[in-house]
Amino acid sequence: MAFLHVGAIAALFFFSWPILAATVFLYWMTTGLGISMGYHRLHTHRSYKVPVGLEYFFAVCGALTLEGGPISWVATHRIHHQNSDLPGDPHSPNEGGLWAHAGWLLSGQSMHNNTRAMSKYAPDLAKDRFYVWLNNYHWVPTFVLAALLFAIGGLPLMLWGIFFRVVFGLHATWLVNSATHMWGRRRFATRDNSRNNWWVALMTFGEGWHNNHHAHPTSARHGLAWYEFDPSWIQIKILKFFGIAKSVRVAQVTTALVEREAA
Repeated sequence: MAFLHVGAIAALFFFSWPILAATVFLYWMTTGLGISMGYHRLHTHRSYKVPVGLEYFFAVCGALTLEGGPISWVATHRIHHQNSDLPGDPHSPNEGGLWAHAGWLLSGQSMHNNTRAMSKYAPDLAKDRFYVWLNNYHWVPTFVLAALLFAIGGLPLMLWGIFFRVVFGLHATWLVNSATHMWGRRRFATRDNSRNNWWVALMTFGEGWHNNHHAHPTSARHGLAWYEFDPSWIQIKILKFFGIAKSVRVAQVTTALVEREAA
């Protein structure tokens, strides 16, 4: 983890606008498609369906974030929902903000590579040999991408496209675990401390509308009000328009509730 952060800082000494543009694109592909639309809304909560080839593509994009394989990520998040801000929650701020942000990964029980144990919480994915392979070797896509970026743009592109992107994406995702359980507004009286946080939502393609999500975990739409920007939901709607995304689940929230909160 320290090595990744050193590489991210080193990337700042090799700045160029084309490299930044490439990094933003890769961030959208990995954290946007891979984590938000893939690992979270598709693989964990099954809030919509897509053809299996696209589902696999989203999973590979998710692995490129270095947040672990699909089985481990999905299992951890499902455990979080079962025990949100209660004993057994893998990353509750009740144990401290730094613990919720990164401490649970750095000093907690590491289960990333224990596919057999984590499969108990993600049996739907564990039945698929591709997901089992990707969970065991989730680091392989990142090494392949690193070699490709180095071949195309040398050290600067690799530092930005791998180190800086991964570190920024890790902290953005970790903020959903920490910040959105500490700061923000609560539209729904959920049993946990989940909150809607606009600046986390901007960094994570709509994942910051966390109180909405905990109230309606199977909804593909997290931003329930017109002012709650939710890029992943927009992309899912585009896929639905073209007949690619099907069985899309959406929370039914009355307009009066949203307007009353806005007022």
